[in-house]
Parts: sequence; structure tokens; C-alpha cells
Amino acid sequence: MTVRKHPLSLRVRQVLFGGLAAGVASIAFAAPQEDGADGPDATTLDAITVTAQSREQELQDVPIALQVVNEQLLDDIAAEDLGDIDSFVPGLVIDSQQPTQPSFQLRGISTDDFGIGTDPAVGVYVDGVYAGRGGGVLLPFTDVERIEVLKGPQGTLFGRNTAAGAISIITHRPGPELQARAKLRLAEDGKQYLEGMANIPVGEVSAFRFNGLFNHADGWLQDAATGEDLSPENNWATRAAFSTRFGDNTTAWITWDHESLDQLGQATIGIVPLPPAPGLIPLPIDETAYLDPRRVPAMTDADGNEESRRFDGATLIVDHAFEWGNLTSTTAWHDYDSVNRVEEDGTNRRYLYVDSTNTESNSNLYQEFRFSGTTGALDWVAGASYFKESADQTSEVNAYTDSVDTIVRNLGMAPTPDGTLYGFVTQVMQANGIPLSLLGHQWNEKFVNDLDTKAYALYGDVIWHVNDRLNLTVGLRYTRDEKTFSWFNDQRDAPTLDATLDQMEALGIFTLLGLPRDAFVFDIAFIDPPALMNKGITNRASQSWDDLSPRFVVDYHFSDDLMGFASLAKGYKAGGYNALQIGSEFDNEDVWNFEAGIKHALPEHRLQYNLSAYYYVYDNRQAVRLDSTTTIPRFVVDTSDLEAWGLDFDARWQPTDALTLDLNAAFIDSTYKDYVTPEGIDVSGQATGTPHWSVAGGASYVWRMDDAGDLRLSLRHAYRGKTRCSDESQSQGTCGVSSALRLGEAQERTDVRLGWTSASGRFGLAVYGTNVFDNQYINALGTYGKTVLGTVGARVSQPRSWGVEFSANY
Repeated sequence: MTVRKHPLSLRVRQVLFGGLAAGVASIAFAAPQEDGADGPDATTLDAITVTAQSREQELQDVPIALQVVNEQLLDDIAAEDLGDIDSFVPGLVIDSQQPTQPSFQLRGISTDDFGIGTDPAVGVYVDGVYAGRGGGVLLPFTDVERIEVLKGPQGTLFGRNTAAGAISIITHRPGPELQARAKLRLAEDGKQYLEGMANIPVGEVSAFRFNGLFNHADGWLQDAATGEDLSPENNWATRAAFSTRFGDNTTAWITWDHESLDQLGQATIGIVPLPPAPGLIPLPIDETAYLDPRRVPAMTDADGNEESRRFDGATLIVDHAFEWGNLTSTTAWHDYDSVNRVEEDGTNRRYLYVDSTNTESNSNLYQEFRFSGTTGALDWVAGASYFKESADQTSEVNAYTDSVDTIVRNLGMAPTPDGTLYGFVTQVMQANGIPLSLLGHQWNEKFVNDLDTKAYALYGDVIWHVNDRLNLTVGLRYTRDEKTFSWFNDQRDAPTLDATLDQMEALGIFTLLGLPRDAFVFDIAFIDPPALMNKGITNRASQSWDDLSPRFVVDYHFSDDLMGFASLAKGYKAGGYNALQIGSEFDNEDVWNFEAGIKHALPEHRLQYNLSAYYYVYDNRQAVRLDSTTTIPRFVVDTSDLEAWGLDFDARWQPTDALTLDLNAAFIDSTYKDYVTPEGIDVSGQATGTPHWSVAGGASYVWRMDDAGDLRLSLRHAYRGKTRCSDESQSQGTCGVSSALRLGEAQERTDVRLGWTSASGRFGLAVYGTNVFDNQYINALGTYGKTVLGTVGARVSQPRSWGVEFSANY
């Protein structure tokens, strides 16, 4: 480990294809090299180069707690997107069961909202470009070189929405050599995953790089009544890149990405015992009688079940070297459309039916100018950025008049002998020879939102090398966010029902019944007073937020191999709006994080470890909460203040040329500093739910077989502790509730891979297993129909999967 690192401010004069990625970045050791090849000797570890501080630095010189995931780890766990890596990155939690509606949590901080009115607290960046919000963030990996997970606020260096941290994805740039590779995975449940790459030089200073992938699986869950696959996978993606040089000082790199996702939405399994049809579920529900969704059959009747997305994106990065440093211009455009329609009740009974649909369209533009260089004892980075986003979202609740009748009966709203409305009137009409029915009609209610965002930022970050051992870093970012938001709560839509009501009105049936037609026209979903009073009316709001986010760091090198550091940094996230609550508004979020740690290498033992401790105070965490105090649940604005302290530890050790070991661990004690729930429950001082411990470790061993090639065995295990329950989590049904569900239980995952590579490195064959001990966990409960239909649905994680992989490299 070097004591002092200066960036190569004129590196573009020397290297065309190096880009931001240099060296090998790995959470574990790089695999030992072939006999006779240059590689680590008995007293040398491979250097890991990262760009976490917008500079090329060795990992051990960066005074930030971060974990790096490299291509080898992605192969070891057969990772296809960010949702596959979180188990092996302690402190990171990604809910990826619905690719168009993911959520990210880091060090216990997340944004609990699915609407476009708020932003994520964990920023995802691809080649330095902010990826945007949920629907367009969880994309398949295409040509990823490494992933840097930076823990703690990164407002100075990354900017937008990094109050909890940042996930920085770095892809390969086109290279100067002709290359091609292909990879085919075949696994259980009809899994087929094909990936290919071609790198084609054009002349001496230019090259193209093309990537493509296809992914399909029948699904690991089937409908017990119909045999239909309920959890299929079906998507494909392409990426094209071109890199060139203009003269000695200027390089340009342009990329284009496209993805198409078209599959069924995530299946929901009913966990409430059902009486014989057409019986109703007694209310209130006996939560202690919940069924375990891993032990009961899945049955569904979802209409239009769909999860789909079309994504396109382009990025242009131009770098020019001056005598004083570098100027880098980054221009990016993203555009996507997505649909997510999933059943909420988890049954195949029409009179209990309810589903939800989320439709999004988003287009954003990003421009950044970054200046960097070295001046005497100073390494500096400064720049300006502009972000513009236009988004719209439609949130829908779909039902049938049959299930609406169930709600009416359960709430005692109908003045009829049997408590139903549509069913009773239908019986009366048919008993009198009138061939009309008010049952079986589709029912839709929707909220429509539009968002226009503009964000401007100026930033600077300077490292002062006071002497050969001491470095002081100061950074500051000014941000201004401007948002314009609208709400439109549309009238209830049931065209075939309304047509039938028209016929009834023409026949004078309402007069005979003694009921007005208006008694048959009402809402069941969005019925809080502002929503009802603004039916069919567009409401708008505009707001802006300004912020200064500083960073102060001191790091001291006690020796060439031991560094200590301390930092104080502020994270910021702009305010926003609840998409389903007209006139709602969030203030901006602020988090102050203090951190201190050491980074130590023991070259003679081929050992390296890092340890950091932190404390943060998080003010005004934004969330949208399902308020169950009303007859029909509604989503309301919910804010809270948090505080937490914790530890992050990582180590890597190579005791022999063949054996490599690594360990990552995180401990956190996260509690509410000040929080009273909408139900009036004061949980200040109680746990926020984040588990105390999460740990991930791995081991690999390589057998060198000379001309027969190499055989590599890897074993990886991850553990996440149980959810720390509180009065708040139990009231929301996210913890405790029922012993049969074991909600919030500790989770474990073990992956194994045995791979052979030919002596030439051109061919490979591997067998692998993910979640080999077949541990499945309940990820979420759908409680929307709990109080009005008596239904609760659950979603569970994937079971064990075995597969085989073939690869070819040229």
C-alpha cells in the first residue's frame, strides 16, 4: 500500500482504453495465476483500484467504508442484477422481487415509497451517471467490470440521493484487442441465460464493443388449480459502445443500452384459511391462524397479470487533458416505460378479488462537467451538473363488482336483507324475469401523477497532502432541486356496470327498488376526504429545496501498510410528495455521519483487513405508510427521525497460492430518535427493524492441472440477522404477527460453484448451485384487502436452483 497517491492527471495522453477502470477490483483475491506467469508472490497482495472519490486510487488508500464486487464474485453467485448481490454485501438490502418496483436500503436507511413523488436514499450510478428512480434502476448486468458499494453519505462526490450511500457500477470500455466471449447457463425450471460480447478494434485509436443477453425461465411456482407457471422470467438486453481518440489529448466514449422485460408479475400466495365457497372470511382476521405460504398451494385469478418494461439509455463521455489537469464532460439520456400489475388477494375467488397496477413513464437528461488535476500538494476535483426529469405514474386498484359486494357487506353499507348490494339486486331482477346482472363487472379506480424535476449542483473536493503521512480532505456540494407535481384522482371506471345501470334506469327498476341510481356508484379505494372532494380535478404543487453538503476527512499513514481515518459528512435528499395523498409534501432529508476507521495490510501474511465505526443522525426520513386506522386503508405521509451507530469490517487472506478467503461483516444499532406513527403509537427509542448483524464470507481453491487446465471450487455463505421488532413493525404486520409465518426471521444463503477452465483460457465448464440449502423466506405481506375482504397475500423468496454453465473466449 502506498502512502501518497496522486491521480494521473494526464493519463489520457498515455492510455486510450483505461478509462475509469484500472487493475483488478475484487472483494476476494484474484484467482492465482498460472505457473510461470507474473503474479503475487509470497509477500504481495493484488492491488484493488477504485474510483470511489472520482480519482483512481488503491482501495486501501480510500478513507471511505466500501465493498467492491468483481466479475469473479458475480460468476460465483450467478448474479444477473443488483438484487442478486445484496446478501453478500453486509448492510445492503435490495428488494428485487419486482424488477420495476425495487427498493434499496443501506445501513438501515431506505425510502419506503413506491411513488414518483419521492426519491431513493441510495443512489445507483452507472459509469458515474445517476441511474434515476426505481422503475429504471434494476436492470440486467451487461458487461460489468466491478461494483463499488460506498457506505454512508456521498453527497459531495456523487450528489443526488446518496444520503445512505451509493452503488457505483463500472462497465468495461472498448479495448484495443479483438475479443469475443459467450456464456450459456442452463438451470432448473427451464432456465436459459445466454450472454455474448464482441470487442472489435477499428484502426489504432478506435474500437467497438457489443453485448447482448437473453434470459428466460418457466418459473419456480405453479398455480395449484391450473398448473400455470406463476413466476417466470423473460427479458433481453443489448449494449453497444464505441471509444475513440482525437489527437493526443482527447478521448470519447459513447454507449447505448436497451432492455425489454415482458413477464408475469410476482405471484401472491393467500395465507388466510378460506371457508367453502361462497363463504366469507370472518372479520377481524385471526392473525395467529395465518398459513405458511411455503407450505400451501398457490391459486390465483389475476387479470392482465403483467410486469413489463422498455428501457433505452445513451451516455457520451468526453475527456480532454490540459497541462493543468483534465476536463470530463458526461452527457446521458434515459427513457423507460413500465407496467406492474399483480394480484393482492392470493385467491382464485372472484368475490375476494383485488389487484393493483402501477404504470410509469420516465425520461431524464443528465449533464456534468468535471475538472480534476494535481497542483503541488493538492489533488482536486470540481464540477457542475444538471439533471432534468419528466415522469408520470398511474396507480390503480382493480376489482369486480363481486368483490366490491363483499366489501359492502363486510362494512355494513347496503340496506338490503342479505347485506349485499349488487348481488341482492341481481337476484331480485332475475327472480322477476329481468335478464340483467350487476355481478361480474370490472371495477377500476386510479390516481394519476406527473412530475417535473430540475436539479443543479456545484461541487468541489480537495485532498491536501500535508506531508508524506497526513492528508486532509475538504469537499462541498451546493444543490438546488425544483419539483412540480400533480395529482389527478379519476372517477370510478366500470363501463359495463354503468351500461347495465343505464338499462335498469330505462326500465324504471330503481323506482321499483326504492333506491336511487347514485346508491350504486361509489368508490372503495381512494376515499380519504381530499381525494373524494377532488374527483376529476387536477391539483398541482411546486417547491424547491437548497442544500450545502460538506465533507471533512483526515487520514494518517502510520506506516506504509497502516492507515487511520476520520470523517464527517452530510447527506441530503430533496423533499417530495405522496403520490396518493393530494396536497401532501415532504421536507428534505438530512443525515450527518461521523466515521473513523483503520485500513491495515500485512503483506508478509498476505492478509488485509479494514475496520470502521460510525454514528449518524437522520432527520425527516420520508416514507409512505398504509394507515390501518380508517375503515378502508389509505397511504399517508409518514416521517421520522433516526439515529444509529455501527461497525463495518472486511478482510481478505490468501494463505497459499491456491486458497483464498474473504469476510465482510456489518453491525448496526438503528433506533427511532423521534417518531409517533399515524396510529398514535410512540416508538421513539425503539428499533427501526434493521437487524443487528449481517455477515458474508467466501472461500475458493484452485487446482492447477497443467495442460488439462484449472479447476476452481468456490463456496460463499451469507447471513442476515432477524428483524428487530417494535410496536410500529408489529402494527404494520412486518414483524411478529404469527408464529407460522416467522416474519423477520434470520436469513441465510449458501452458493457453490465448481468450474473448469482450459489451459488456453478459451473454454470453460461449470456446475453451480444457488441457495443450496433451499432456504425460503417471506419477503412481504399484501394487506390491502385485510380489513375489507379478509384476504392477505404473501410473497416468498426463490428456492434452491442447480445449473450448468458453458463459456467460450476468443
